[in-house]
Amino acid sequence: MSARPNRRYNQIGLDRLVRLKWLERTAYLFLAGNEAPAVKTALQEDLQKMFRSNNTKIRGSLDKTITILMKIWVRPPHDLHPLHREGLKLLSHLPRKDHIAVHWGMAMAVYPFWGNIAAHVGRLLRLQGTAVASQVQRRVREQYGERDTVSRAAQRVLRSFIDWEVLKETSKKGIYTAGLSLAIAQVEVIAWLAEAFLHAHPNGSVALRTVLDSTSLFPFRLSPISADHLVAVSGRLDVLRHGLDQDLIMLRTKSQPAAKGSGS
Repeated sequence: MSARPNRRYNQIGLDRLVRLKWLERTAYLFLAGNEAPAVKTALQEDLQKMFRSNNTKIRGSLDKTITILMKIWVRPPHDLHPLHREGLKLLSHLPRKDHIAVHWGMAMAVYPFWGNIAAHVGRLLRLQGTAVASQVQRRVREQYGERDTVSRAAQRVLRSFIDWEVLKETSKKGIYTAGLSLAIAQVEVIAWLAEAFLHAHPNGSVALRTVLDSTSLFPFRLSPISADHLVAVSGRLDVLRHGLDQDLIMLRTKSQPAAKGSGS
């Protein structure tokens, strides 16, 4: 299947520190029935004390941060609306400790740059047990270009990972070790994360094992699951048999019928 054209994959977009508690607050406000203007006003009131300054750059950073929060949980791109609705449902009934996986997936889908940084971090952690900021920076610049904006954005995503406690700082500056590791066994969450993963990547289909073992999901340990089980849970996923031992999963197009017995 050919790649889906979408300019999100080549953009950075996310160049601010995004604290987990801010995303949780944004989603909570929207789940409580607030319209977008009310959510924005509430976030401005909540966050302004952290950005209060005569420096216009700092004040501008507040606006940019709120724009990112709103884009993830209030005004996502149109093609992510089904993922967004299901993500909100998950947040409404999952234990609080499991919310991080949903925030991670939505951030990655809206801003693939987040997932790309995570993939580099996860790969380094898997290979050498530590993630070195300079190594991550080098790989990201190779992908997005030798620009200062790329380096700054990558550093802010790394700081966000530390805030989310999925990375831990060491005594050596710029060297991190793995933090939180959350086991995920709920099939509905795994299916949703698989869907978020597909939205974050330009390829139309990907091997299921690639998703379950992806370094872009390094803070999470996903339980083994069959492609058929995923499709039965999510009406937005489809499976393509590829040889005898590899199932590819893909996003279902509107013209395709939902799998029998799947949810909406």
